[in-house]
Formats: sequence, C-alpha cells, structure tokens
Amino acid sequence: MEDYKKDFIDFMVECEVLKFGSFTLKSGRKSPFFMNAGAYVTGSQLQKLGEFYAQAIHKNFGDDFDVFFGPAYKGIPLAVVTAIAYSKLYGKEVKYCSDRKEEKDHGADKGSFLGYKIKDGDRVIIIEDVTTSGKSIEETYPKIKAQETKAGAIKIVGEIVSLDRMEKAPETTKAALSVITQKYGFPACAIVTMQDVIERLYTNGDKKIITDKIKAELDEYYKQYGAE
Repeated sequence: MEDYKKDFIDFMVECEVLKFGSFTLKSGRKSPFFMNAGAYVTGSQLQKLGEFYAQAIHKNFGDDFDVFFGPAYKGIPLAVVTAIAYSKLYGKEVKYCSDRKEEKDHGADKGSFLGYKIKDGDRVIIIEDVTTSGKSIEETYPKIKAQETKAGAIKIVGEIVSLDRMEKAPETTKAALSVITQKYGFPACAIVTMQDVIERLYTNGDKKIITDKIKAELDEYYKQYGAE
C-alpha cells in the first residue's frame, strides 16, 4: 500500500471522519462503520484533505484534465481544496465547478453552476466524498453533459471518492464504482478502499480501532452487502 494511502487512513481516524460502531445509513442499512467528510472543519484539515485528493488524482489520472467538478453540497469544498492542492503540488492550474441546488436568476454569475462554467473541450474529473450505491452520479452526469453544444464535446475523465465502501450497488452484485465505469464509460476510483482500511488498522494494526469484535461485525456486514 502506498504511503499516502496509509497516511490518509490515519488522517480520517484522527479527524474523526471515519468511525466504527453502529450506524444507520441513508439507505436504511445498519453499518458497523461510517464516514462523514463534513467532519473536516479546520483549515489544516482541509489543506491536507486537498493534498490527499490531489495525490490520488495524479496517481490515477495523470494531468490530462482541466476542471474539478464537486457536486453540491459536500463536493464544493472538495473541488476547491483539491484545485488549490494540485496547483501547489504539481504546478497545474485546474478550475473548479459545482452545481447549484437552486438556479440563481440574478447577477453576473446567474445560472445553475458555481465557479467555472464548463464548456466544449473541457476535460472533467468529478470529486465526491464516498459512494455506497453510486446513485448520485445519475444526477451529476447529465448536468455536466448538458453544457455541451455537440455530443462528446465535454469529456469526463473520471470520478474519484475518498472511500470506496466496496458494497454492491442496488440490483447487482458489483461495486458501485464498477457499475459507474460500466454504465458511463469512465474510470471511477477511490483514495482508499475499505480493504485498505482493514489492512492498515486491523491486519497490520494494533487492533485498538478495529477490534476483534468490530472486525467480526465487518465480516458479517460484507457477507450480506459486499460486492464481488
């Protein structure tokens, strides 16, 4: 496992973004772990977060892109801090863009987007916090493609999330990120997977965070909800 992945896992725990216990997800599932990107709240935390995203994007996608798109609401700060970090770490200026939940009908920046306005010729990376079912892309993808004046004029290079929960998407046994790639034709990846987390905190860890009890609960959870 790359060092930045190990550091990111430790960072999530330190910031109390990744927790273990008993949680009810939006889907209604009972989960033994939960990740909340909204818990990154300080300047230093957000700076580090952007750097982790930037490193993972550089590793997975190189430099052939122009825009970071962060779906509202949690994706907005993610796109901003990643653009800042990418400029700092790799010397490449990348624009940020986000959708608005409600269209703005006044001012010089009226419309459905915040920040840069995507146009033909742009190469876009979508940045999100976590994916369980992959449902959010069903809203994001058409919003981006609607900015084209001709088919294929805007290229979505890929999507990245911070944590791949490695759970099967609805009505399939495949993981949500795999389904996204299959359906939309672009790669979807994560900074780390839950397999990475377990390797770092349990298999090669001191078992203080993922205890034997929590590991057993994780095993049972993935028997029911784990992807192929």
